[in-house]
Order: sequence, then structure tokens, then C-alpha cells
Amino acid sequence: MNPQSPNSAVLEPVRILGSPGLTDWLRDQRLSLAFTTYQSGKLFLVGRKPDNSLAVFERTFNRAMGLWSDGQTIWLSSAYQLWRFENGLAPGQVDEGFDRSYVPRAGYTTGDLDIHDVARNVAGQVVFVNTRFSCLATLSEQHSFTSLWKPWFIDRLAPDDRCHLNGLALVDGQPRYVTASACTNYPEGWRDQQTDGGVVIDVLRERILVDGLSMPHSPRWYGGKLWLLDSGNGTLGWVDPARPEFTPIAVCPGYARGLAFVDHYAVIGLSRPRRGGIFGGLNLDDRLSREGMSPRCGLIVVDLDSGEIVHGLDIHGPIDELYDVVALPEVVRPMAWGFKNDEISYTVATDGLSSVPWRANSCR
Repeated sequence: MNPQSPNSAVLEPVRILGSPGLTDWLRDQRLSLAFTTYQSGKLFLVGRKPDNSLAVFERTFNRAMGLWSDGQTIWLSSAYQLWRFENGLAPGQVDEGFDRSYVPRAGYTTGDLDIHDVARNVAGQVVFVNTRFSCLATLSEQHSFTSLWKPWFIDRLAPDDRCHLNGLALVDGQPRYVTASACTNYPEGWRDQQTDGGVVIDVLRERILVDGLSMPHSPRWYGGKLWLLDSGNGTLGWVDPARPEFTPIAVCPGYARGLAFVDHYAVIGLSRPRRGGIFGGLNLDDRLSREGMSPRCGLIVVDLDSGEIVHGLDIHGPIDELYDVVALPEVVRPMAWGFKNDEISYTVATDGLSSVPWRANSCR
């Protein structure tokens, strides 16, 4: 189906097709999904229509990447800003068929930090991976960011993307594990070690937990295990910190980035491998060939018990690359507001009077 948007920056048609059982799975799990496509600068929201067909809504945010959500709030990183969206609808309220209306309430101008993963800690503070400066950071009222932690092998904060720090996992609401493409301390040094330089770092203990990975991404703590994507090798797997080794459980038919969990399922974002350049020459190409798989762009749902792909969402058209994906619990059909037209200026939600957005045509 075609994504719903009043203003699309994509000139070629984009087709988004769900597998036959995807909407039933969304219904049974009581959730919707959100994902970003930084190449085309889109935030996509995926839910269900009343007839149980797929509902897709999209908005444009330049180089949309990192996502975090609890269903009511969404944090989204873009080219040089970090956005906080809040749901403007009251519990149980539906407006024009949508049960979530995400409004960008606050935008923080950080400059181009190449922000990757974003999360909110137990204190409600947003923490993000500042890839450009090789550190974990948070927002500052006066500056582009406040550094919270950097790897011990990085000798100073500099806008050099020295190790391609990219992924963040929280444990008990605090940053605990990160992924990087290499332990290098010179500008873009990681580019020379894409096939086997990748590491998982224990932030608290200041040590390498796992090494020998290829472009790892999206570490997530779930079910007492550290899960991550060994993107360059095309696998989803887990690590037991007591026995630090990576155990793959599933092959991903594409360059995997973005990982979310619900029940005994993982939702994974897939990109088509680039030919040459940054993603060229990775083991992923040979693995897909051996497995008889064609690279896909979209989402897959993996059963953690079997390692099998049970559902999927395929994107056809000019979009080739995804970055992040999150689950939106207890959401049926979400939408969001953007800035490509003046709709947002006529959207007002008030506390105590009415939570129904006021729009221009309501006064005509």
C-alpha cells in the first residue's frame, strides 16, 4: 500500500506491503510500529485500519535516525536536531480514525552530531549516541551536547567519528552496553576494520565484552540477555555477559539496523546492502548468497524460540535503507504531525477543556 502523507518528499512511488499475517500479529500483540529511513528522511508509523488492513502514515524529517518510545512519547533524531513528540489524544479518544496523534512539542538544535541510538533513562533524561564525537551524551541548555561517557581508547572529544560508536542498551534504566565498529582513535579509523573490528563495550566496567564482530548495531537488553545485530555478518544474536560470546540465532536478509522486542518476538529493520563504499565487501553478501536470500528493505519479525522469520514488511521503490524501529504498545493506528505544510499551526490540544485538536476548518 502507499503511505498516507499530505506532502511526500519522495518523487517515485513507494509501496509498502505487509505479509499476510502481519496485521493479525499487530492486533494480537496490541501494538503498532514506528521506523525511520534516514536516506529519504522519513518517520513511518504502521498500524491497522478498522477492517484490519495495514495503515501506514509518514512524515518527513531530514535524516531521521534514532528512535525511542513508550507509546505516549517519541524521541527522534534528525540531521541536526533532536525531537520530542507527545501524544495529544486522551486515553480512549480517536480522532479521524487515529488513536495516537504525535505532536512535536520540543526540538533541540544540536548541530550535526550524527546521532544514532536514542533512549530515555530511569530519571527521564534523554541519552543518545553522539557518533560524530565518539561518546554518549545528553542535551544541554547552552551547548550542542553534554558528554556523559566516552570509550577509554578515545583520547579526546573531536568531531571525527573515530570508532563509529552507534548503539546503546540500557539495563535497569541506565546506559550499560554500547556497540562500535572498531576500537580506533583516529578520524574514521573504523572504516578500515568493517569486516571484523566491531565490538560490544561494557560501559560500567570499561571493558570489551565481545569483539570480532562486523559493524554491530542496536544492542538491546531483553529477557536477561544482551541482544544485538551483527550487521555486517547478517545475523541476530545474543550475549550472556557471564560468558561473553556472541550466539547468533537468525539470519537477516539485509543489512540489519533497528531492533525492538515484544513477547517472544524481535522486530528488525533491514536495508539493502550498498554496492561499494561503506557497506561494500562485507560478509553479508556471501551469507545471503549461501542462504539463497535476496536482500530486502523493510521489517522482519523473528520468533526468538525458533529463529524463524514469521512476518515481514517490505518496502519497494526508492527507499533502500532503514535505521531504527520501535514498538508502540497499546496503539492501533498512529499518526504524527510535521512541518511540510501549515497543518500543525491549526492543531491545538488543551488540558481540561478539550483534547480534540482544533483545525482551521473547524471555525468555518
